[in-house]
Amino acid sequence: MARVPASRLPQHPLIVTAEEDRVRHARGQSFPDWLAMRSGDFEFFPDGVAYPETSAQVRELLAFAVQHDFIVIPYGGGTSVAGHITPQKSTKAILTVDMGRMNQLMDLNEESQIATFGAGTPGPQVEAQLQARGYTLGHYPQSWELSTVGGWIASRSSGQQSLRYGRIEQMFAGGRMETLQGTLDIPSIPASSAGPDIREVTMGTEGRMGIFTEVKVRVQRAPEEEKFMVCFMPDWQAGKTVAREVAQQRIPLSMMRVSNAKETRAHANLGTSLKQFKLLDGYLRFRGLDDNRCMLTFGVTGSKYQNKVALKQLKKILKKHGGVGGALANIMGTIWAHGRFKFPYLRETTWAQGIAVDTLETSTDWGNVDEQMSQMETTLENALKDDGEEVMVFTHLSHIYGQGASIYTTYFFRCADSYEATLERWKKLKSKTCEVIAQGRATISHQHGVGRDHALYMPVEKGELGMRVIKTLVKDFDPEKRLNPGVLLQDTP
Repeated sequence: MARVPASRLPQHPLIVTAEEDRVRHARGQSFPDWLAMRSGDFEFFPDGVAYPETSAQVRELLAFAVQHDFIVIPYGGGTSVAGHITPQKSTKAILTVDMGRMNQLMDLNEESQIATFGAGTPGPQVEAQLQARGYTLGHYPQSWELSTVGGWIASRSSGQQSLRYGRIEQMFAGGRMETLQGTLDIPSIPASSAGPDIREVTMGTEGRMGIFTEVKVRVQRAPEEEKFMVCFMPDWQAGKTVAREVAQQRIPLSMMRVSNAKETRAHANLGTSLKQFKLLDGYLRFRGLDDNRCMLTFGVTGSKYQNKVALKQLKKILKKHGGVGGALANIMGTIWAHGRFKFPYLRETTWAQGIAVDTLETSTDWGNVDEQMSQMETTLENALKDDGEEVMVFTHLSHIYGQGASIYTTYFFRCADSYEATLERWKKLKSKTCEVIAQGRATISHQHGVGRDHALYMPVEKGELGMRVIKTLVKDFDPEKRLNPGVLLQDTP
């Protein structure tokens, strides 16, 4: 705690300046954040943390920020992996506003199936409060255990079962955002042709326009049945084709991901015992699937009848392209479901072995998927060759659409002798691959958001005029750059 400087914030009954609170809110979960927390070198800290319980208190804090000219960083579950919540060097004081106490189901309109939550409600509490009433939101991002409904909207999150429930864009119905210019109430309307959609305008703004305090989301009746299964395809092309046909034919699955051959081997080793792996490997080879085989993980969610129909439709496609299942493969589906939120904890395990791990993701059209994936993997594999280091890489398609798919690449590299040198290795891997993504007819982020880490690449995707629109919007709501400056746009004061 000795490294935490004295707070520069004036006293206020809602603001806590204790060192522990400031340390806990100094970093997110990006690789640089994680290194900083392990090394103890946080660099910068918020000058204080506020824990509002009402929209009125958020308004009060924003007015106080204007009065005393300090910066405000909204904070949900602290799970950002793109530098959304990390304080930067600033001549102004910095206040982090932790929304965690606004965590209740405020209203459930069962007739219209609209639920209103406090924006700081984390995933488990969203589902627990809804399922107690027989409903579900169905939004399960990798960060579900900690991330919040307000954060999902602010960063345009995507859940693992988006094939059934949609991305957060389809779920977000309206709500309330407190801004420096006043309260922005976003009405919940089924559909409208009355000009630009303000609901859409606020999504993905990452705290630059204001702070979500109340969120209305479209919910559904809790499903009667849910299953997760695995099937193996002869090769990558077969697996990718199945995914494309499932999406374009609108087969009602809840999720499907396609692991390439390298990831398939890794998951088989990690997800089964040695005996199970040998049994599975022998069975698949007997069925004609060699080391080029790729794993499809998929789920069905709904009534038993709906799921039966969906699986029947899927099996026709799988059979046409040489898919092989079996009892052990289905066990792997259950194993995946039980561990699907555990990947972020893998960092601790690999770090103990001297290995660092991180991910990169994007999305692109089907016709560009192979080229984009190949370039990403090749760039990562070669990025540290000048240092004499190898990088292990594997990929899966994590979300599928009629137009294309998201590409999710995991990479492992050896830690250097110091935290600083390890960070430099990561920067080289990250920057080189982000350049490939930005120039490759793909988005700089499908689900992690922009933050600070990806702001450099926004102009390539949005174009000069598009960036002007975003900058004008942000400036109109926050002309003095008090709200999370440097995020989304490279405009740190």
